[in-house]
This record gives sequence, C-alpha cells and structure tokens, in this order.
Amino acid sequence: MQRRSFNLVIAVDGPAASGKGTIAKAVARHYGLPHMDTGALYRAVGLAVLRRGGQPGDAATAEAAARALDLSLLEDRALRDAATSEAASGVAVHPGVRQALFDLQRAFAAQPGGAVLDGRDIGTIIAPDATAKLFVTASPEVRAARRQAELASRGEVRSFDEVLADVRKRDARDAGRDAAPLVQAGDAALLDTSDLAIDAAVQRAVALVENRIGAMRERG
Repeated sequence: MQRRSFNLVIAVDGPAASGKGTIAKAVARHYGLPHMDTGALYRAVGLAVLRRGGQPGDAATAEAAARALDLSLLEDRALRDAATSEAASGVAVHPGVRQALFDLQRAFAAQPGGAVLDGRDIGTIIAPDATAKLFVTASPEVRAARRQAELASRGEVRSFDEVLADVRKRDARDAGRDAAPLVQAGDAALLDTSDLAIDAAVQRAVALVENRIGAMRERG
C-alpha cells in the first residue's frame, strides 16, 4: 500500500440495502483503514430502547439510551432484526440521540491515518471535509429484493410487497427528518449498484476514491 502524506477519510452514504456497508468494509480493507458502520450505532440505541421496554419515538428515552450506550450491543445478533432496524430509524430522528453519538463518530473519523465511515450523514455532517465521498444507492425494488433475501437467510419470511413498502417508508422518513436528513453531499460521487455485482461495485468505488486522491495530489 502506497504511503500517504494525508489522512484518508472516506465517507460512504446511502439508503438502506444499497450496498453501502459491504462496499465501505471492502474499501476499508483495500486501503488498510479502520471502518465504522455508524448505522450500527443507531441500531444499538434502538435495540437498547426496545430491551428497556421503551418506545423509539420517545426522545428522552432514546437520548438516555444513546448516552449510556453499551458498545457490546454492536456484536449482538439482534442488531440486524427487522424490529431493530425499524427502531434505529425511529431513534435517529431525535437531535439528542444524534448529538450523543456525534462526538464518537467525529473522533473515529479524525484518527491518525484516516478511516472509512458509512451511514446517512457522513459526508454532510460527520465528515464534511472527507477526502472522498460516495453516495451509494439502488432502486427501491432492488433494495427490497436484497432486504427480503437477507431476512430469509435469517428465517424471516416476508412478502416482497411488504418489504418494498417498508423500504419506501424508511426512505421517506430518512429523507424527511429535520435532523441530518439523508441527502447526497454536493461533492459526493454517485454509485448506483442496481445492476452491479458486489465485486464490480467495490471496484467502481475504489476507482472513484482514486479519482479524488489523484485530484488532491494534482492540487498539491
């Protein structure tokens, strides 16, 4: 791996089931950088709220869970359950939750050498000065099919129409929330994975990052 004279911070944003997490992990391995799935933080908060018997829509309960977050929940198998994903989207709308997790994410992005972070507001809020920004997306239908397959692999059988409705509802919530809505950063490269196998998507992502690194070096 070529030595760099700068911290390489890569922001990977996008909607649910777009492939951003898989791509971010692969890009992190390619560059030898630590990776953070920031969505997992929100899922952990959502899971904590559910296990306390609370409601994700209760701002005070969600913020308290975020400030006392047990990071061991990041390894909990229930983190990928449909109920946890729904709860994560619910707690993420609360400014207090976002503030509680903000410093953690910022510190991770600022570590020496750089890092790769994926989520929904990395390029716009967490790391607005990231070296490279990717906005990974795919059609709702493709993302619903991926989500349905993921659920089936865990023994959760749901109809395609039901999963598609959930995907669209979550998209609307994430894009319409007041606190850090899901939006493509103005300087982020768009990567549509609808028709790409994962290997091709990763290759494209690395090429886009290399383009940004090359432009940075040209600017001196």
